[in-house]
Amino acid sequence: MGPVLFHWSPEILRDFYARIADEADVDVVHVGEVVCAKRMPFFDNDWPDVIERLQRAGKQVVVSTLALVMGDREVALIRDLADMPDVLIEANDLSAIGVLGGKPHMVGPYVNIYNEGTLRYMVERGAVRVAMPWELPQSSIARLCKVRGQADIEMQVFGRVPLAISARCYSARAHGLHKDGCRFVCGDAPDGMDVDTLDGAPFLAVNGLQTLSGTYLELSDEIAGLHEMGVGLFRLSPHRCDMVAIAEIYRQLLAGEIAPELARRQICDVAGEISLANGFLHAVPGADLYRIPSQLQPE
Repeated sequence: MGPVLFHWSPEILRDFYARIADEADVDVVHVGEVVCAKRMPFFDNDWPDVIERLQRAGKQVVVSTLALVMGDREVALIRDLADMPDVLIEANDLSAIGVLGGKPHMVGPYVNIYNEGTLRYMVERGAVRVAMPWELPQSSIARLCKVRGQADIEMQVFGRVPLAISARCYSARAHGLHKDGCRFVCGDAPDGMDVDTLDGAPFLAVNGLQTLSGTYLELSDEIAGLHEMGVGLFRLSPHRCDMVAIAEIYRQLLAGEIAPELARRQICDVAGEISLANGFLHAVPGADLYRIPSQLQPE
């Protein structure tokens, strides 16, 4: 279960992680703030209890760091995280990789690892797990899996895809506010604020500093092939749908208990009216839902 990217209330976050600890059949759970440092005080005091509960439930806990580090304060926070015992730290910015170099850590999908040399460099510096960037096609992932060494390779298979992050706050701007006085309006859109084109067509989503895909990544059809390539971990990005149910569907899919077509239908039943995409993996526009030719039925 990946980190929560959205500004949920402390009550909702506590309930979410309690359910994940007690009910979700997942092996790894990410905690921590990835998008905006201003959100941190809302939940900082709760993280120790959340981490302890997850670990008691047998989950491996990964603490995810900011995807955009903009000052000494954020670097100091990463240094403090690096000293935490019994957790793996996910570096989502090169400054975090600089701090964590030489220690076992994880490289998150926000770090651009596009070729074999970069992956080898990260592994040599202590990366024991590497999450692939969302925009990589299958051919690139296959090549990277061949040179991963002892590191585990991870990929996101469900949820909106982060496309960009900026020092400016898009959510505040959309409400006529400045970043310093944002009133945390990003919390009004718990799955991201949908953005349409001037013609009214669905386009993107906004989450504070972050631009997300308007579609939801969904890779039921591709999981078996990715596993054969060497991808060992599959990430679910949390949304306000029933993520325990989503995790159970993917667990059944991984176990071969349900077919990808049924898994996708069940995911849509749980997540509601969402548009799905898998284009990046097939080297077509990322917002497209590519159907594998063998799955297409003649008319």
